[in-house]
Amino acid sequence: MLFGAHCSTAGGAHKALIRARQIGADICQLFVKNNMQWFGKAPSPEALELYSNELAVNTFCCIFGHAGYLINLAAPPSRNRELSIKSLIQEIEFATQLGLPFLVIHPGAHLGAGDSEGFSRIVAGLDEVFAATRSSPVRIALENTAGQGTCLGHRMQHLAEIYDRVKKPERLGICLDTAHLFAAGYDIRTAKGWEEPLREIESNIGLKQILAFHLNDSKTDLGSRVDRHAHIGQGKIGKKGFRRIVNDLRFKDHPGCLETPKSQDMHEDIQNLMTLRSLCKK
Repeated sequence: MLFGAHCSTAGGAHKALIRARQIGADICQLFVKNNMQWFGKAPSPEALELYSNELAVNTFCCIFGHAGYLINLAAPPSRNRELSIKSLIQEIEFATQLGLPFLVIHPGAHLGAGDSEGFSRIVAGLDEVFAATRSSPVRIALENTAGQGTCLGHRMQHLAEIYDRVKKPERLGICLDTAHLFAAGYDIRTAKGWEEPLREIESNIGLKQILAFHLNDSKTDLGSRVDRHAHIGQGKIGKKGFRRIVNDLRFKDHPGCLETPKSQDMHEDIQNLMTLRSLCKK
């Protein structure tokens, strides 16, 4: 597996690449705009040039994006739903300009309407977004969730439901988050538990649709349905669980991205990357 982290774009998208290089990352995840605002300014020609120049002097294996946290494609007809769809369209446009292959997104929360209605809204939202961005090669990587509240996506069958019903499944992919898997009830500390979600994906979607991993330990217990990330080896999954994950040869070329707590100097990312690499078989 190829290791890296989510890096801040404060100062411009090129700054995320600089920060990723500083921590010794192989890959980088970034936000294409402020993740807590509906809309942002398109990158200027000068900003794109800075990004391109920084990209040229680095050898990252993969750079991809994560969609903003306000977006909820499972929301009922409302102003928030309209903004969610328009916001995701803009993010795909920005990702296209940056040459990113995919954007990771949480499927959404149905807010009490029930799973069935939630899936219908997600599919309709994705269909609308893909129609509006039909010329873009950027894919949407559906991220599994911990299942907190009314969030969908905590079972692999949820992701398969969306895949089965969307008009353009070729524009989709999967991003698996280890902390979310564990909190959702998959005991990935064991060989059997790690294989369970993978078998479900293989049977219903195909393992080739897994585009990336979020490598996060979990502060909360197995099946807690609470999303709280911990540093690698310092949570409930532990180093033994991650040793199996990072040595799975099916994913030796996949990006594995940290989303663990960090301070401004990013020393936590450096330590977590050292931990992950120490678990890899020579």
